[in-house]
Amino acid sequence: FPLPAPTITMIVMTAFLSPLGPQDLRDANIPEPWSYGLQDRVRFGEIDVLGHVNNSVYLRWFENFRISYFRERILPIIGERQTIVLRNVGLDFMAEIKPDETYILTGRTVELRRTSFTQHYGVWVDGTLRTTGHAVIVTVENGQKAPIAQNLRQALIELDGAAEL
Repeated sequence: FPLPAPTITMIVMTAFLSPLGPQDLRDANIPEPWSYGLQDRVRFGEIDVLGHVNNSVYLRWFENFRISYFRERILPIIGERQTIVLRNVGLDFMAEIKPDETYILTGRTVELRRTSFTQHYGVWVDGTLRTTGHAVIVTVENGQKAPIAQNLRQALIELDGAAEL
């Protein structure tokens, strides 16, 4: 008996924790003004005794997001001159996220002050916002608060629509 010819199936996936741009987010039913995101999947170790993502995990997810955002959008602009320090962070839980769900983290800079800026975050599952967060980030030079560099300020306005306060 002749053997059938082998078939090859191609699976195309977005790599987890790879940056997503505006069109990727629109395709995932995430509205404007979000323009930067990361996709990932809930892992077993992130689940609590109630069977949903542990509250503390969201802080880690937002930190992962900030690192990617800073590497992609901020560090190329400011170089080594300024340091960015997390001042405070907050979360608002709207709906639970369960094991093995794929989610998209989004974030953007919404406000610029003299030495700090505020970012807003979202965690989306199937186009539904499940958790929001915010952080205040301070720019530092030589161990002291420093004014946000003008080129960074302009970039955050252009990239995220940040408002100057």
